[in-house]
Amino acid sequence: MSNRPIYLDCHATTPVDERVLAAMIPYFTEKFGNPASVNHVYGWEAEAAVKQTREILAAAINATPEEIVFTSGATEANNLAIKGVAEAYFSKGQHIITVATEHGAVLDPCKYLKSLGFEITILPVKKDGLIDLTELEKALRPDTILVSVMAANNEIGVLQPLASIGEICRDRQITFHTDAAQAIGKIPLDVQAMKIDLMSLTAHKVYGPKGIGALYVRRRNPRVQIAPQQHGGGHERGMRSGTLYTPQIVGFGKAVEIALTEQATEIQRLTELRERLWLQLSTLEGVHLNGHPTQRLAGNLSISVEGVDGAALSLGLQPVMAVSSGSACSSATTAPSHVLTALGHSEQLAYASIRFGIGRFNTVAEIDQVAQQAIATIQGLRKQKTLVQQ
Repeated sequence: MSNRPIYLDCHATTPVDERVLAAMIPYFTEKFGNPASVNHVYGWEAEAAVKQTREILAAAINATPEEIVFTSGATEANNLAIKGVAEAYFSKGQHIITVATEHGAVLDPCKYLKSLGFEITILPVKKDGLIDLTELEKALRPDTILVSVMAANNEIGVLQPLASIGEICRDRQITFHTDAAQAIGKIPLDVQAMKIDLMSLTAHKVYGPKGIGALYVRRRNPRVQIAPQQHGGGHERGMRSGTLYTPQIVGFGKAVEIALTEQATEIQRLTELRERLWLQLSTLEGVHLNGHPTQRLAGNLSISVEGVDGAALSLGLQPVMAVSSGSACSSATTAPSHVLTALGHSEQLAYASIRFGIGRFNTVAEIDQVAQQAIATIQGLRKQKTLVQQ
């Protein structure tokens, strides 16, 4: 393990915490029952475990257990929320508002709905990545049925003002959805105080297993309707059919439970590591911080570098660190990051970007090593470019 690169890509995924894995293992072997099997102890054990995770997730966001619908991850939760609202409220209107810096799991469902005749308004962001609330209010129409704004951006870590957005939507009786895949367990979330109607969650960004997520669906004040997008068996109150993956659900609950217990100290620790890294990188000229300097996830540092080739930069960093040039879900594409271009970056600057996702298991020594390697790589590439130009 010592020869492996330092992992700093925690917005892409996180390792499963050993405490989470220990909680999951019995549900693969001894307690393997189907939670829908109500006639014997195996089913009762699984059902009790699922119920416990519902309670943990509900408490984490100030909801009720009945409002938690399990999915295969945040992508499915986003699709269920957006398409589900579009279908359920079709007679009320066909206008949806979202933001240019959203994850593809929000933008693509909106694009699909547009092909069906829905009108989609995509709000721009300011240079710091935050939306302009005045622009949001201007975009609202009598036929607007949904506003979808992510809680924490997966590339630049920016935290949108959820409570203010929720207030605007509630005043106009418009459903408010937020993709909180990057936020759960990392920042305080409260669906009541923030007036959130739908919230997408996932486990694997918070040291839980991949393949499990959830959608919070408000049941009262107001009750939100969504049309199911997957049929067969009537599981999850008819909103998402399919046998529940009990071991993954148990892992999800344990991961969130740990994250909430350690949240305050972890925010402080990660903020210190992030600022330590930025303090060293910012000594170089032409290195730009992407996103709001403080209104961001504690473990996120996104930078863009002038005067270097993006591909060469990534290649130069690889032996020492595992980082991303943007979203892991879109890193295989050749187009520059839509998030960074939405901030006003040129294609060159967007390509020459690094996303550091600092996590639970990173150390001060690792941060210093990464900073030194990044600085050396950038300086080396700039020197090479100068020699070629000469």
